[in-house]
Amino acid sequence: MDPAERAQAARARVPRIDPYGFERPEDFDYAAYEEFFSMYLVILTKRAIKWSKLLKRSGGVRKSLTDLNRTFPDNVRFRKTAEPCLQKTLYNVLLAYGLHNQGVGYCQGMNFIAGYLILITKNEEESFWLLDALVGRILPDYYSPAMLGLKTDQEVLAELVRMKLPAVAALMDGHGVLWTLLVSRWFICLFVDILPVETVLRIWDCLFNEGSKIIFRVALTLIKQHQEFILEASSVPDICDKFKQITKGDFVTECHTFMQKIFSEPGSLSMTTISRLRESCRAALLAQG
Repeated sequence: MDPAERAQAARARVPRIDPYGFERPEDFDYAAYEEFFSMYLVILTKRAIKWSKLLKRSGGVRKSLTDLNRTFPDNVRFRKTAEPCLQKTLYNVLLAYGLHNQGVGYCQGMNFIAGYLILITKNEEESFWLLDALVGRILPDYYSPAMLGLKTDQEVLAELVRMKLPAVAALMDGHGVLWTLLVSRWFICLFVDILPVETVLRIWDCLFNEGSKIIFRVALTLIKQHQEFILEASSVPDICDKFKQITKGDFVTECHTFMQKIFSEPGSLSMTTISRLRESCRAALLAQG
């Protein structure tokens, strides 16, 4: 049977509508799908058996405490075998902060920030107060339930790119790419697990000293330095991949040079401009409901 005949035969076996009710496109590759699903069915069966066993246990599936097990799994000091194990310290800091600031409680991303603070200070109380300075004063509303501050600043970055890097903005608009898709982890994790450790610590020095506009300087520098590379993208997945790649390599590893760049590459970036953009972006978000 030739490829065309196999595809026709597969098309006859695979329904036009997927199991979730979505119509398959006209160019759907039925032969490739049948080949994939024949293997995937084995995986689905194994996972169904595993879930069945888990759910039959007394007490059901236990919830993991915050995100402790997923915090720096490649860091020996956070492993359960470490002595002392910093997972316990991290738990204490996050629990204390949740009780201290009940309007925020705990939000994903805070575990990485608190974890870095613990590694730097080696002190629970100092880590707690530094976390409070970030969440309560420097980055207000980043970690609140609505995350309005975080959403606002992502829109502010979009406006800054339109002003300073219009070709990149045009690429994003042309493909309908939401900036949230590209930079939400940059903002919410403050570049932890995105840029090298030494570079993140230098950025944080400036963050504590000069405030949140440093985040925009870092983001704009990354984008401007790699503008030509980004503009080569021809699809949404390609754009997303390029934004991941620009956070790696010598440019971000050489932290001293990188920090010099963030104060020159973006050009003028006054707090007056940031405040004005925040006000207009916040109003637009609130109007959207």
